[in-house]
Amino acid sequence: MAKEKKKIEWKEWLKAIIIAVLLALILKTFVFATSIVEGDSMYPTLQDDQRVLFNKFIYLIKKPDRGDIVIIERPIKNYVKRVIGLPGEVIEMKNHQLYINNKKVSQNYVSQDAINHTGNFGPIKIPKESYFVIGDNRAISKDSRNGLGFIDSGDIIGKSELIIYPFNEWSRTR
Repeated sequence: MAKEKKKIEWKEWLKAIIIAVLLALILKTFVFATSIVEGDSMYPTLQDDQRVLFNKFIYLIKKPDRGDIVIIERPIKNYVKRVIGLPGEVIEMKNHQLYINNKKVSQNYVSQDAINHTGNFGPIKIPKESYFVIGDNRAISKDSRNGLGFIDSGDIIGKSELIIYPFNEWSRTR
């Protein structure tokens, strides 16, 4: 009897482990993944070498919104940037003020210093199914203004949700 009980217990443990591994693979493949922040283009919101957990599922049920911190997939590396302009909008920056469709827009997600380092550009019409992204550290960011161009909606693979490393800096991204 004891031998039979150990055999059943062993099978139950094996089932539990297999289910846990499969669940983890499903979550990593379809729901959550991690990305490493490279460089200081998102400083002070995100810093070099931080790891962020991003939600891969969210943009299957809704579109990115202004202010979202998104992960952009490119062949060589992924980028972490903030969505500033949405499809079909006309975006312009003049005298350190953001205008979208000729209306002033608040940028409460970045510092005044970063706003002051955002040079004039535009007006630029964002194509349908594309987004305009900028790093929070405007003075040094490679983004839609200077290298990345418009971001196709299919290249946005997730929304940054949490800083998970270093462990003492766990927090939601904003």
